[in-house]
Amino acid sequence: MAQNKKGNGDIYKKDNLIAWCIVPFDSKNRGPVERAEMLNKLGINKLAYDWREKHIPTFDAELDALKAHKIKLQAFWLYSGPQPETDKNFAAIIDVLKRHKVKTQIWCMVGGIKDLDQMSQQEKINAHARVIAYIADKAAEIGCTVGIYNHGGWYGEPENQLEIINYLKKPNIGIVYNFHHAEEQLETFPKFFPKILPHLMAVNLAGLIKGNPVKVVPVGQGDAELEMMRIVQNSGYNGPVGIINEEFASDAEVGLQMNIDGMKKILAELGDTSALRTYR
Repeated sequence: MAQNKKGNGDIYKKDNLIAWCIVPFDSKNRGPVERAEMLNKLGINKLAYDWREKHIPTFDAELDALKAHKIKLQAFWLYSGPQPETDKNFAAIIDVLKRHKVKTQIWCMVGGIKDLDQMSQQEKINAHARVIAYIADKAAEIGCTVGIYNHGGWYGEPENQLEIINYLKKPNIGIVYNFHHAEEQLETFPKFFPKILPHLMAVNLAGLIKGNPVKVVPVGQGDAELEMMRIVQNSGYNGPVGIINEEFASDAEVGLQMNIDGMKKILAELGDTSALRTYR
């Protein structure tokens, strides 16, 4: 799914931020209204919804709360096994989005494909493409798009994601790139990022401390994210940018605020005074 136009240099402004990893990673176990109120308080107007089984009964309430608090549902997370056509959770997502007439991105991880390590490259592409094709077709019926989501393994390698996209040639499939799952890609990031750029739907930021293993920290507390963010900023990317609270703080509000503070630090280092002013 290609971008529509060149970026304007303001991708890091506050009203372009998505809150991500704040539903199950929240010691306060906020409900839909409490979560929306917290985002309003922080000045974040987009949410990528990462749910667990216990949250399924509150899907409707979540969408109602976001609408009432003027927060955009930027994405709905999905973990799919090899047979999405029998997945009741995926059906529930499609159903709630359809009923609420919400058009959004479905950020999709794919796992559970057996004997993957014994397959040829083309067989791996075929196996994952079958899953993504079904999900993308169902999403297209309700005006939604699908973002292939990097989370490690073969499926998380950008070059493999590009091969899936090129194989399927469906207009509503793109890529969501996550800094917090980029541990093995720090050195190659400048090389592959221009290749995924035409398909990029969202970028989720995190701080990264180089080493073996790489350590994931809030934005501004690492030694690798500054140059990666500079590459993204200079690329012409014009989509939304996520900040996360996966394991930074038990309280999702505290974790998001840590990243907002880190954004201020990074923007000062980038000399992006225009975006920095939006955080004051």
